[in-house]
Amino acid sequence: MKITEHIKKANGKTLFSFEVIPPKKGNNIQELYNNINPLMEFNPPFIDVTTSREEYVYVEKEGLLDRKITRMRPGTVGICAAIKHKYDVDTVPHVLCGGFSKEETEYLLVDCHYLGIENVMALRGDAMSHQKYFVPSKGGHNYAKELVAQIQNLNCGKYLHEVMEAASKADFCIGVAGYPEKHLEAPSLQTDLKRLKEKIDAGADYVVTQMFFDNQKYFEFVEAAKNAGIHVPIVPGIKPMAVQRHLKLLPQVFKIDLPETLINSVEKCKTSKDVRQVGIEWAIQQSKELLAAGVPVLHYYSMGKSDNIHAIAKELF
Repeated sequence: MKITEHIKKANGKTLFSFEVIPPKKGNNIQELYNNINPLMEFNPPFIDVTTSREEYVYVEKEGLLDRKITRMRPGTVGICAAIKHKYDVDTVPHVLCGGFSKEETEYLLVDCHYLGIENVMALRGDAMSHQKYFVPSKGGHNYAKELVAQIQNLNCGKYLHEVMEAASKADFCIGVAGYPEKHLEAPSLQTDLKRLKEKIDAGADYVVTQMFFDNQKYFEFVEAAKNAGIHVPIVPGIKPMAVQRHLKLLPQVFKIDLPETLINSVEKCKTSKDVRQVGIEWAIQQSKELLAAGVPVLHYYSMGKSDNIHAIAKELF
């Protein structure tokens, strides 16, 4: 079932969902199941599965440094199929511009269609660690709106090099990212909203926001999006603070502001366990306010650990 259909079927009730990351190469999928299992009691209608682009690593070869491409967390589509089969729940693979050509993207989407995966999250992706700015792969997309357009074309039977009279066309529900505090590369929030509107106009069906820790940022973003002509569901993405280094890491990487009250609470913590508890309590209060506001879904970024997400969901669902 499509995400938009799940939201409509809920008839105003807020749904619970979460995002997982595939295991690294060489690890067993059971570790992923172990983190998903406790969260299934809250009946998530869908689970997002992230993907990763290639990174360059340098290895010594005959006395010289040779560049080698590696992708540490492969298998997103396979992971989605495994989760869908094991738990009978819809899965949402993340599809990136970065690291993939348009042809590779088409193959991935066709595989999703064959596997009965009806939802995809279309993202540009980040620059590689050695790059200052995002550079598309050869033959790949520059922007998420182009990726959305390719997916929408496939829904219409338009493949990259031909139009096909397909007996069974794809019909993907397309999610995209939104940024309550603007994308780190955008010169202003208003400009970023224009880019979001372009993704919606290209065929995106719903938005999931980047993490935020001040609900007012989300409420203002939703209102600004409506004023910009964006009328699709906007799902809040929530990440519980988990370790003290997040105080520096999250603002640096995601260019977000942290509330002073949260900063003060984390700085007073003596142990990592204390920080994790502060993060849980903050996310619970955040979630309760968003729940009262009638958001369509509360979507949590688990980052491979589910104990804190379980503690939060237990207070809400």
